[in-house]
This record gives sequence, structure tokens and C-alpha cells, in this order.
Amino acid sequence: MDQYIGKMLNDRYEILDVLGVGGMAVVYKAKCHRLNRLVAVKILKPELAADPEIRSRFHDESKAVGMMNHPNIVNVFDVNQDGDIDYFVMELVEGITLKQYIKKRGGVLNWREALHFSTQILQALGHAHSRGIVHRDIKPQNIMVLRDGSVKVADFGIARIADSQRTMTRETLGSVHYISPEQAKGSEVDARSDLYSAGVVLYEMLTGRLPYEGDTPVAVAVQHINSIPLAPRELNPEIPRGMEQIIMKAMAQDRELRYPNAEAMLSDLEAFRKNPDIVFDYQDLWMLTEVPVVTPYQPEEVEVKNDSTEEDEEEDEEETGSGKRTALIIGGVILAILLVIFLIFRMLWATLFAGIFDSGEVYTVPDLRGMTYTEAEEYIFTTDDLNGHFTVTISEETVYDATYDVGEIVSQDPESGTSTKGDVTEITVVLCAEPEEETELIMPNIVGQEYSEWASTLSEDYHVTVKYNPQYSSDYDEGLIISTDPVAGTTLTEGQTVTLTYSRGEKITTVTMVSLYGMTENKAKETIEELGLTTGSVTTVTSSETAGTVVFQSVKSGAEVELGTAVNLQISSGPQPEDEEQPEEEEVETETGGQQTETGDNNSNNSNNSNNSNNSNTNHTDDEEEEEEDEIHTIVVTMPSGRTTTSTISVRVNGINYYSATIPADQSQVSVEYKGTIESLEVLVDGSSYSEYTVQ
Repeated sequence: MDQYIGKMLNDRYEILDVLGVGGMAVVYKAKCHRLNRLVAVKILKPELAADPEIRSRFHDESKAVGMMNHPNIVNVFDVNQDGDIDYFVMELVEGITLKQYIKKRGGVLNWREALHFSTQILQALGHAHSRGIVHRDIKPQNIMVLRDGSVKVADFGIARIADSQRTMTRETLGSVHYISPEQAKGSEVDARSDLYSAGVVLYEMLTGRLPYEGDTPVAVAVQHINSIPLAPRELNPEIPRGMEQIIMKAMAQDRELRYPNAEAMLSDLEAFRKNPDIVFDYQDLWMLTEVPVVTPYQPEEVEVKNDSTEEDEEEDEEETGSGKRTALIIGGVILAILLVIFLIFRMLWATLFAGIFDSGEVYTVPDLRGMTYTEAEEYIFTTDDLNGHFTVTISEETVYDATYDVGEIVSQDPESGTSTKGDVTEITVVLCAEPEEETELIMPNIVGQEYSEWASTLSEDYHVTVKYNPQYSSDYDEGLIISTDPVAGTTLTEGQTVTLTYSRGEKITTVTMVSLYGMTENKAKETIEELGLTTGSVTTVTSSETAGTVVFQSVKSGAEVELGTAVNLQISSGPQPEDEEQPEEEEVETETGGQQTETGDNNSNNSNNSNNSNNSNTNHTDDEEEEEEDEIHTIVVTMPSGRTTTSTISVRVNGINYYSATIPADQSQVSVEYKGTIESLEVLVDGSSYSEYTVQ
């Protein structure tokens, strides 16, 4: 598996899959969790990131592309670094390449489609050129066709700021069929180089052929410099003359004869759109070489005497005209003979003489599997041991193979390792196709990431059921995922249960509460401090217990509580004075209307009764406490209104995290049952204290 699959860049971009591999970087499909959208992330290859010059060039290109914002250009959203990883983020374009589109349409497009696509390509180039950016690799493979018929120019991977003088030989040679003559020579390029390549793309769309073909990339490059291709109308007579003229001007070998900028070419395309019968008034730029001119035979001048007759003059004129016609005929015959000789010589060179200069050297067929077509061409062209001895042709057949990415070479004919000698060998390659059915999702590597963020992603995007397993951990901060079940790399099926074990943070040390009853206030406070707890509120209450002693503590004896927990105390102030306790009993009226006066015996009896009553109350309180321990409390939390995402709720009872869960956005209430006495209760929503709850 690729080292970056499942990785989160800058806590924002989750790498999901590989989309393609280029000369300098790898392009991945990724998800932006901040904006909840799919993107493409281009990461510089690690082996190249070690080179300061290449790394600098990569950043220059990233910034240059980031300057552009156009509907016909694949936009760049972000340029960033994560540790030693250099990357930039682009929009993810769903579509096929123009090369694939041409093939689907039978290899040739009608002029209306070609005009539609070319106009958008030129608009994109005009925008880039206005910002000093030259694409330098315009070809159908770098042009995406969307479902709505719009196009986006992609892969400014070898783009350059216009004033940069650095060269990129390998990248330039990678697309030899579309490069301009100045690129083939290794000369400095400018915006007109892109217009030449755009002309080649237009030529291919309308004719179904490339203007130059050859046995080796070098041979093709040389033709861009020295040769003249067949006129488009010779290959497809249905091409309007005006469209042919636009192609001819864009592909002029001398860039001074091309369109000066994209806007000028767009102007001619617009004029043609308005009038498809238009014929432009500029010269035929295909005729870039001089045609030999044969001078007709001229007879020697004959002195004309003054006494010649009018009839003699007419005879001389007839003889002169006849001589001119004869000379023209002779010149035409000579041209025809020269042409026949040239064709015969060329045929003999290609057949009889081709092997005369053959060195007889044996070449070994290279292994192209795993490369894209462009990478294979580039590899053959730039590898010294191969010396341009091979060409690559794509088979019409495609095969799905999970071992390879879509578009990579799955097999080749002849196979690698085969020996070949003599003529240039053609290697036919089969590319990896899209899978017939959507492949199952793979469990991403999300250990160390926020479990709350992945809860919705797994549920919505992976269509699985998520369960939670909170655990204390000293290695992971609270809320971070410790492990997953199944583990990363496992194939997931719809509806499958995925358990996320996440950290509750480091376990807090607890102490066992002791009984403070009967202690003095000072002694109780000292004991609380020794336990690592804090003294909360201290209030005085009337009690039969000794004044100044503890008669109530908020944390029950024997309870396990966190360090620092506050303990509230009630201190006895002694019993109420007798005259305040029962003022109505000083005189009790009898049934006969008499009065009964309290006596010492009665006071004694009252005192005994009071003690008995106090003992009775004490026993009753113990029974109530025992009953409260078995009571079931229902904690009902009303979730915040207006939520659009999931929320995390935690319920802490008596200092212990009793309940944690992730609540969907559409759930308005949460009910939690607790059996036993609730001495302290705290509710947290998304990490913050929350008060909208009731206890039943």
C-alpha cells in the first residue's frame, strides 16, 4: 500500500487513493475535512524532495498555478507543507481526457466539436499567459472533458514563469508529438509554443492523425523542426478552408509567423464560428521551403530589320509563343521526373538500404509494466541503453488488474527480456481499465486522530455502523483514537460494525472518602486536606449532636472520588433552646378546661421521648440511605437546538465519567439511567459544561 494512504496532512486532508504518477509528483484523491469535499493532492516524490533545486522548482510551480482562477483550468486551492511533505491541493475533476474522448468518438471529431473544445483551451491559455505562465505540455492527455461538455486544462506540472530560464529536458521530451520546434531544439519557449501545441491538438481532433509520426521520438522531434505535414484537408476534405488556415498559422515552424497570442487565435476562431465559409487573407504557411523554378528555354534574339514586313513580324510572334509553350512543357516534365526519382530513392532507402547501416546490435525489451503510456515513452526516449530503439503503441484492449492503477500498463508485447535486433521494435501495451464494479472501501489508518470527526465520515462515506470504546490512556490525548476494529487496510462492507477505541485521557487518581461525622470543624478540614480534597461550603445547623462537630458531609464515606473534589460540611450548633422548641406545650388545656403544668417528671419524660424520637429518626435515615442506593435516576439531557453536525456528550456522576456517546444532529434528547445515590452530577456537550438537563 502507498505510504501516504490514510495519512492526514495538516489535520485537514485525508489521503484516500492514488490518481496518477508523474515525473515529479504523485497525485492522490483526498478528502478535505474542513470543507467536507473531495480534492486532488499533488505530493512531491520523497526522492526528489531531497534535491533543493527540484524542491524549489516544485514550490515555484505550485505558487504559479495558484495565481490562476479560470473555469477552464484545474484550480489550485492550497499550497502547503506537512513536515517533510511538500504538496498542493487542486480541485478533483470528474471526467475523461480529450484523448479518450476522441477515441470514443471514433478517432475524428467534426469541426463544430473541435471548435467548441479549442475555444475553451485557448481561453485557458490566454488566462495563464496573461499571468506569465507557459504550460509547455499542451496535449489531449492533459485536457479533461467534463460531462457538461466543458473542458479543463490540467497538469501545469512543467509550467514555468515566463522569465525563468531553467530548462526541463525530460518533461519536454515526454510529449514529443505535440512539442513546438523551439522545444525540440531545446531553445527558450514562450506563449507561442503553447499555441503551436494547441494547433497540433486541433489537427489531431479534425484528421484523426498526428501531424508527425516516426519510429523513434527523436525522429518525430526532428520532423517538428524540418518537415511539413500533410495539409488537414488532404486527410479530411470536410474540414472547412478557414479552419485549415487557423491550424496552419498556429503550427507555423517560425514562431514569428504564428499567432502572437491566444487572443488573436481566439479572434479567428470566433470569426470562423460566425462564418464557416470564411477564407482568411494571410498566406499559405505550409509552404515554408522554396519550390525549384525551371527557367523556360529562351531563343537567341534576332535582329529585326527595318524593312521587314508585317507578315514577317506576325510569323516571328507565332514562333516565339510556340517556343514559350515548349519550354513550359519541358520544365513540367523535368519536375515530374525529379519527383519520381525522389520517390523511388525514398522507397529504396526504406526497403533495400535500410539494413546497410544496421550495426547489428541486440537490444533487450524493457519492462514497462506499472508505467503510464507517457512515462513509458519518456523512459524509452531518455534511457541511453535503449537509444530510442523502441516505440510504444496502446492496444485497444484494456484489462482491469487490481495490482495496477487505472491507466498503468498491465502487459506488453513483446514481453520484457525479449531480445530484438534490426529495425525499431514496436511494443504494444495494454492499459489497466476501471473496475467493472465499484471496489469495496478500505478501512483507513486513523489512529491518533479525533474520533468525533471520524464518526460521521465512517457513517456517511463508508456506510458502516460505528461503536465506541472509551478507555483511559497515558499515550493518547483525550478524544484521540487508540485503535480500530477492524484494523487499517481491511476491506469494509456496507453495514459492518466498526469499533473505535478512543482515549478518555490519563486516568485521574481517586481516593476513598472517610467519615467525618463527630469531628470538629478544624479536624474535618485537616482530614479533607490530607486526602487531597478541598473543603467546600461550611454551614451551621441545629442538631442534638455536640456543638462544633460535623453532622453532614456531601461526599459519602467509602465513595471513590477524584483528587481535588470539594466536600461540603454541616456543623452542629447544638439543640434549640427549650422555650423555642415547644412553646405551645407550656400550658396544655385539658378536656375539662383545666390546665396541666409541666413538672420535672414531665420534662424528664419529654427528654426520654426526645431521645427515643431522635434514635427513631436516626434509624429511619439509615433506611432511607439504603433505599437511595437502590434508586434508579433518569438523567434527561435536552440537546442544543439548531445543530447540523454530531455532538459528543459526557455525563459525570460523583466525579466519575459514567456515560459518553456521539449524538446525531437530528436527536433532540438523551436519557441516561443511573442506579444509586447521586451526590454530584456534571454534563458536558462537545467538551463544555452544559446545564439543560433534569434528573427524575
